[in-house]
Amino acid sequence: MSTNPDPDDLTARARIRDAAIAQFGELGFERATIRGIAAAAGVSSGLVRHHFGSKQALREACDEQLTKIIRRLDDQAHAFPNVGIVNPATEMRPYQAYLVRTLTDGATSPIFDDMVELSTRWLEDLDRADPNPPRSPARARAAILTAMSLAVGVLRPHVSRGIGADLSTPEGEELLLLSLVDLYSRPMLSTAEATRIQAALDEQQAGRAAGPGKTTTSRRSR
Repeated sequence: MSTNPDPDDLTARARIRDAAIAQFGELGFERATIRGIAAAAGVSSGLVRHHFGSKQALREACDEQLTKIIRRLDDQAHAFPNVGIVNPATEMRPYQAYLVRTLTDGATSPIFDDMVELSTRWLEDLDRADPNPPRSPARARAAILTAMSLAVGVLRPHVSRGIGADLSTPEGEELLLLSLVDLYSRPMLSTAEATRIQAALDEQQAGRAAGPGKTTTSRRSR
């Protein structure tokens, strides 16, 4: 789906930001330099510092840009089917290296945090419509779901090898989307299996609360 270009993306500031996304993705934040980013953007180091002040501020601008794109994709997903199918993998492909770096370099990732927030809203809406909502907090499930979703990008070469298709190609991206639809639309546990596992977890929690050497009522009654 084509979209109108963001007016901000026509500026020198945006060229510098995009060059930084590429440099941070390729080299990592510590190894990337203002001089290298300026050269990639075709501007002077002074202009980079004029617009952003520091490398950290430039990194924050990169995070803000990706968050903006992710929020737009989220809005489009909410608008389905009026806007047609949106393929996040295609949209995010130019930023994949940056995402991998920012998620694995040990620093706090505002992109991850924002995705958790968006996922929490989705899950809370689903929970309100569910006569038997999940017992775990929506935010906990959202954090785990976000981690699982982003892991596909972090483990991209391994996933490509596993599914037999390169995720950087349209064929690989389509197979990924189809697989995700199948996974999300088909429960892996039956209601009875889930109930048994939840009961076992409840008993385990009760045993911890009772303290060492003590047994729960349900276990003594067997």
